[in-house]
Amino acid sequence: MKKTNDLPEWFRKKRLGLFIHWGIYAVGGIHEQELWRYRTPQEQYYRYAENFRAAAFDPRRWLDAIQENGFEYLVFTAKHHDGFCMFDSRLTDFNVTRTPFGRDVFGLLAEECHKRSLPLVAYYSVVDWHHPAYPNRGGHHELVTDPARHNPAEYLEYVRGHIRELCTTYGPLHGIWWDMNTAELADPSLNEMVRRLQPEAVVNDRGCGPGDYLTSERCAPEENRGALKFEGCDSVGRFSWGYRRDEDYYSSRFFQSKVALTLARGGNFLINVGPDGDGRFPEPAEKILIEVGSWYRKVREGLTATPMPLISTARQPVTGEPGGDTFYWILEEPSASARFVLPGKQFPDIAEAELLNTGEKLPVASRRIFPEFFTEPYRTVFGVPVDAGEIRVLKLRFRAPLLSQEAPETPVL
Repeated sequence: MKKTNDLPEWFRKKRLGLFIHWGIYAVGGIHEQELWRYRTPQEQYYRYAENFRAAAFDPRRWLDAIQENGFEYLVFTAKHHDGFCMFDSRLTDFNVTRTPFGRDVFGLLAEECHKRSLPLVAYYSVVDWHHPAYPNRGGHHELVTDPARHNPAEYLEYVRGHIRELCTTYGPLHGIWWDMNTAELADPSLNEMVRRLQPEAVVNDRGCGPGDYLTSERCAPEENRGALKFEGCDSVGRFSWGYRRDEDYYSSRFFQSKVALTLARGGNFLINVGPDGDGRFPEPAEKILIEVGSWYRKVREGLTATPMPLISTARQPVTGEPGGDTFYWILEEPSASARFVLPGKQFPDIAEAELLNTGEKLPVASRRIFPEFFTEPYRTVFGVPVDAGEIRVLKLRFRAPLLSQEAPETPVL
């Protein structure tokens, strides 16, 4: 596993990405894993391809939504578990160009991403419910198919062909996002090929060989991961990643928490949406992207600074520059009062305090609390909103560099 500073600069600098799950399952609007979770007969499911028209799909509108809301790269499902390819593969007719829509969705997105210099990563599922050579034995996220036709070596050559197509057909590609290697197929040369053909590409840890970074799904890290890069992801819907008509959507505040806790500990984060069969983002999903994006643009500098694990707490990570005088406290939970207090023993006087959410400068002071008991003054910031309806990020500039990174006492809020 590579250390963070060994990864391409784009992946270290661009921290918030949009994940898009889109395929013929959107026509049904039931679940992207409908074949497995609902046991829908395959011949019935495949009819979704005959009705995939994507009448409202416009890659420019998708990219507008990405960039206007502060997202910095895109991960798109080139092939999901159902085996259907959203790119024009020469290796199978089970692809988007054979639908009534008739065009290469991945190619259209790649063209628009290149125009805007937006990194594009291809999601690729190792599990395949369509290809007869994949060993579907009824395991986790697997169907049951004819074992006489199972041939892992043949299937890996099919995968190799797809990855080569993705890496050589669409210009610069910034990564392969592997998923669901249930059969534990092993072929490290696949990742080596990606890196050779696309030097700026990153590969995650879910494929057939060692990846460049760790992935976590639907959970935020509880501690800093040190020198290892990681990327979290979650979907706007509680029950699916693709389009689901009867979806229960999370709140934007939920995602602020996920993004804040992940980025402040050094990771990247992907928020996923599933467009409907016509290619539109559902309105509740768009609302989440707008609200999270508006918040992220205001507080980004604090979330993306260097993690300071030794002066962080579980729900209150701190970022800044080692040996510098400016640090950021991410206030993930509502405060008990409007005063933010740090012990003077570990922290110099505060020169200036700013709430990044609003740009407001807040009053500061150094005061002794119960001077007969405590000789050191406490550094106090006044007027911090107890709960602003969003994750607050407090920027503090001290009058001297913060040289000690010993774990401080818990701030009194």
